[in-house]
Amino acid sequence: MVRKWWKQLSTDWPTLTIYQRFESVVALALTLLISLVILVALIRLFVRVVSGLVFGAMNPLDHMVFQNVFGEILTLLIALEFNHTLQYVATRQQTIIQTKVVVLIALLALARKFIVLDIDQIDPVTLLGLAAITLVLGLTYRLIWEPDTRTKAPQGPYR
Repeated sequence: MVRKWWKQLSTDWPTLTIYQRFESVVALALTLLISLVILVALIRLFVRVVSGLVFGAMNPLDHMVFQNVFGEILTLLIALEFNHTLQYVATRQQTIIQTKVVVLIALLALARKFIVLDIDQIDPVTLLGLAAITLVLGLTYRLIWEPDTRTKAPQGPYR
């Protein structure tokens, strides 16, 4: 990945503006930093889950344990998606982070919030607010995605 990025950047470097060079270097730095955070979080999650299961300290059928483990897994998935998006910017495949991806990451974060939410401790107004935000982000994602699907040529035998 780094080799591919470096080759692409060294080829494009003379034609890039100063800001494009700055943007590429910042995107690479953020990618490396987030990759390090993901790696450390993955190792800690792995050690926690394996040691908890082996030594019997963690009951995977316990609701709170299930919520915590899957909350941490979703956090890693959100970080991976964010890192993947930054790689497009770093390799100059995209010059900006697309709104669709930001909305999708926000939806993933809300899904994580609902999974780790303790329903007995949440205020109904807060739950209603989270539901409203989820609905609005879902509709936004659908509206953003809609133009792409309408402009594509029909595929398959029933054109």
